Order: sequence, then structure tokens, then C-alpha cells
Amino acid sequence: MQLTRRNFFKFMGVTGASAAAAPSSAQAWQSKAPPDPYGCLVDLTRCIGCRKCEEGCATVNKLPAPVKATCDCTVFEKKRRPDVNAFTTVNRYFSGKLDVLDKPSPTYVKVQCMHCQDPACVSACISGAITKKENGTVHYNVDRCIGCRYCMVACPFEIPAYEYHDPITPEVRKCTFCFDRISKEGGLPGCATICPVEAITFGKRETLLKLAKQRIKSDPNKYVDHIYGEKEVGGTSWLYVSSVPFSKLSFPELPETPSPKLAETIQHSLFSYLWSPILLFGFLGGMMYKFDKKDENTQDKGGA
Repeated sequence: MQLTRRNFFKFMGVTGASAAAAPSSAQAWQSKAPPDPYGCLVDLTRCIGCRKCEEGCATVNKLPAPVKATCDCTVFEKKRRPDVNAFTTVNRYFSGKLDVLDKPSPTYVKVQCMHCQDPACVSACISGAITKKENGTVHYNVDRCIGCRYCMVACPFEIPAYEYHDPITPEVRKCTFCFDRISKEGGLPGCATICPVEAITFGKRETLLKLAKQRIKSDPNKYVDHIYGEKEVGGTSWLYVSSVPFSKLSFPELPETPSPKLAETIQHSLFSYLWSPILLFGFLGGMMYKFDKKDENTQDKGGA
């Protein structure tokens, strides 16, 4: 058979269709979570809202001091989020719970990067600037960042912040989990070191989960039966226990499935056997042939 342009396009179309009909060999998605990373357990029943964790974080990461002094309770009048100058913030919530004097009892919640086991930001980062380390840290490498900000879109906790005010060398900013400190033997994150009431416990994630379950079991009237971060989006390195349902404390309700699982499975399925590019080229070739044929017909009519 002579390989004319017409036959070439037919061949491409058949090849593409055959590849599409072939069974996919894409491997099942596999978690990339480290086996037993470091983590932090935050006991919200112990937190007194002193905001010393904000102060310690700012000191360790060389950030500006908190906008308001730690003794200034007016800061709780407005809910705050971590930003480029504050990697952690503490907010106050009134859930209807009363203290022994029948006065509204507040619950204080520390917010920072959750350092997910299978981070969506890592999966979304096209330059490899964000990686998950064996010690549990979701680590950011500014030298590899291209400023696409896909990590900000992907994060289910809406944590990464961008230095929009810096047009020359902007960075994506978030809690570092004090990577350099915990990489050394015995090192602790700044917030866990400074907490005066031991509301933050640092250690291996499995050990922290056992501790959290023990606290809930030993005092079921004090704690809700839920460890936030144990299973949400595949699990996080930061874990929380509370006396108040997490839905009343602005914790997002998230599925147990890791965020990257669906996206990466679709990607692997699309590009298995390279059938997706073949279909694309076949489609483009067909379109080129169609327009070429239209031009030929137009020329023939003009010549007639």
C-alpha cells in the first residue's frame, strides 16, 4: 500500500483508536508517606491562648514579631490565618461550652501547615520545589520554585502564602516544621519548645497517635472521640484532640483519601502506553487534513 497523506491520517486514526481501546497498564497509586515521621500532637483542652507559640515561631524562623503583643487579647476579635510573616496563628472560638462559673469557655486553636503524609502541594508542584522528607517535614526549596503557585491551589488547608509584595524574588511561605532543628538529634520545633502548658507534644507520629487515643480513652467525657489528622486526606503530621467537635473550630471536613491519589491516578491512566499523545496527534492530523481538503476544494471551484 502506498503511504499517501490520506493513508497516513487513516493509519494515525486507527492507531489512536486501538491504543485507546487497549487495557491500561497504569500502576495502582501508591502512597509516598514516610513510615513513621515526626509529628506534633496539639491538645486543645490545654491551650490557654497565650500565643507563645507564635512568638517562638517568629524567633526561630527570623520572622517579624507578632503584630500584637501576646498579652493583648484583642487580637482574638478577628480570625487570622498564617501568612508570609506569620507561619502560625492562634484563634479563639466560643462553642457554647460553659466553665464552672457558667461563663462562656473559649477554645484556642493553633493553625499552621499540617505537613500531610501525602501532600497535595508536593503532587502539584511542577518544579520539585516542595518535597516530603523522611522526618515528616513538607520542605520548600526556594531555589527550585518558579512561582506557579499551584501549591496554593492544591492545599486543602489553604496554608501556603505568596510574597506578592516582592516582585523580584517572591517566595512561597509556610511553616517549615523547623526542619533544621528536628533534623538534628533531640531538636524540637520552636512552638513546641516554648509552650508553657505542654499543649504541644513533639515525637514520632505513631507514638503520638497512641498517646492521643490513650487520653481519649482515659477521659471520654473530656474529649470528643476523634483525632483530627489521623486520617484526614491520608493523615497529617500535626494531630489534634479536643473537647469540642472540630466542625465548630473551623477545621475543614475532609475525606480520608489523600488528595494526590485521584489526580495522579488520572494522570497515569491518561499517559499509560502513551495513547493520549497518539490520540492528540491523530486528532490534530485529522484537522489539518480537513482544512487542507477544504482549501483544495475552494481552489478547484475558483479555477473552474
